[in-house]
Amino acid sequence: MNIFLRELKANFKSLLIWIGIAILFSWIGFSKFSAYYENPELLAILDGLPPGLLAAFNMNAFNLTTLSGFFGVMFAYFGLMLSISAAMWGSDIISKEERDKTVEFSLTLPVTRFKLIVAKAAAAVVNSIALLLVTWGALYSASQQYEPTSEFYDFVSLGMLALFIMQMIFLAIGILLGCAMKQHKRSSSAAVSVLLGTYFISIVSGFYEDLEFLNYLSPFKYFDAGTMFRESRLEPEFLWISAGIVVAAMVAAYLSYSRRDLYI
Repeated sequence: MNIFLRELKANFKSLLIWIGIAILFSWIGFSKFSAYYENPELLAILDGLPPGLLAAFNMNAFNLTTLSGFFGVMFAYFGLMLSISAAMWGSDIISKEERDKTVEFSLTLPVTRFKLIVAKAAAAVVNSIALLLVTWGALYSASQQYEPTSEFYDFVSLGMLALFIMQMIFLAIGILLGCAMKQHKRSSSAAVSVLLGTYFISIVSGFYEDLEFLNYLSPFKYFDAGTMFRESRLEPEFLWISAGIVVAAMVAAYLSYSRRDLYI
């Protein structure tokens, strides 16, 4: 419990910064929506864009003049923001002990390395949930001026569940890199690089139908906003894949950390 509370305190400033970013991003996003709201003439601008570009960014699946449509297009960007924070927290919770020269203190505690990882991971999960809830609240607050419908609320709720799963995927990957990489200073940049690489894969697979098999390599494609909007569900296949990634990453993180020589 002491390790858990210590991690929450140590990452509180970082959490506040990400909360500020989430609130600002939500309000700026919906301020731009005011140009599209009930103004179908502006949709003509999209007609001049290449079909592949529209498909890659999911702009052909939604009506941008509606709240649900605008959130559907913005979903990937919210996923990118929340996933980056989770990946950085995950990679930092272990590697910072060596970076800050506090690993000797951690090793003197009467706890196993397994309990150490669990406590630190739990703190990162709490931070991720807190950021998600603030983002959710900011979305609701920013959308009130446009008279949201129950359909919008249901879509956002399902989207938040999908975003939480994405957070857990990249949090687990970040923890794995933090535990496995000997060059602890590079673990955060490596985690973000993996995340951006999967995001780039999602864009490429959207451009070309022949590359749809790449969807399995990118969590950003596991939860398609268009499918969630039309069918009000998450695809079970990708839910199982997500769970498998999280479990495999956490097991690998523990195995690598339990055998690793730590630099004091």
